[in-house]
Amino acid sequence: MARSYFNPMGTTALITGASSGLGIGFAHRLAERGADLVLVARRQDRLEALAVELAEKYGTASTVIPLDLTGPDAVAELVTDLRTRSVTVGTLVNNAGFATFGPFAVSDAGLQREQVALNVQVLTELTRAFLPDLLQTAGEHPHGAALVNLASTAAFQPVPRMAVYGATKAYVLSFTEALWYETHASGLKVTALCPGPVATEFSRVAGVAARRRPQSVDQVMRTVFADLDRGTPPPHRVSGARNAALAWLSRALPRGAVVKATGRLTARRRTA
Repeated sequence: MARSYFNPMGTTALITGASSGLGIGFAHRLAERGADLVLVARRQDRLEALAVELAEKYGTASTVIPLDLTGPDAVAELVTDLRTRSVTVGTLVNNAGFATFGPFAVSDAGLQREQVALNVQVLTELTRAFLPDLLQTAGEHPHGAALVNLASTAAFQPVPRMAVYGATKAYVLSFTEALWYETHASGLKVTALCPGPVATEFSRVAGVAARRRPQSVDQVMRTVFADLDRGTPPPHRVSGARNAALAWLSRALPRGAVVKATGRLTARRRTA
């Protein structure tokens, strides 16, 4: 397949969950390629420190928007804010999300509601709000517009003790692949990134220990930006050869066997 360098220079990229982990990784890679940034997360101090770092290192202009996206009308507030600033979003990275761990029957109902809201509803609403911007940018800046939605290797099978998280990521995967098809003639680069364990604070927040050595943020960034540099990225990408093999097996083996195997693994994954 022909390769075409992803060049967002002169456009603006919106990153949710930008204050840590993969969000910071995306911020650095997009700033390095010349995009201005809109950084969205709850922790204002982290966002401001990141904006200063990006400005000093790459000369990037960053708009910092501290916001809890699960709050009432938060997405509408964000959209209105950017429209008021006359910002056209050329790349959207729906990175914000979180997981909880434990049997669903005794889980915190409020946290599960927030998890579905952030992982599914917010991602969907932001994509709908800014997809016209992305398509416009794709037409005006060939190879300069992208939609990256954060799925997970958890998207490929039910995950006992992380039932809601796995289901939300299955939604993200299916939703993004459908958009990949709907927009494939537009020049917009669309892909669902499916990392396995990554060396970030995600697992600690979820209260779950990784069963295998996590990838680094840089490894995941190399994977996704290699795909964005292609003329047409694949509809999804699993980061890491081992993770990709396990994702393939989860689809090839009988569903019942996969659920049982996953359940045995998660039974031993709670952190201390």
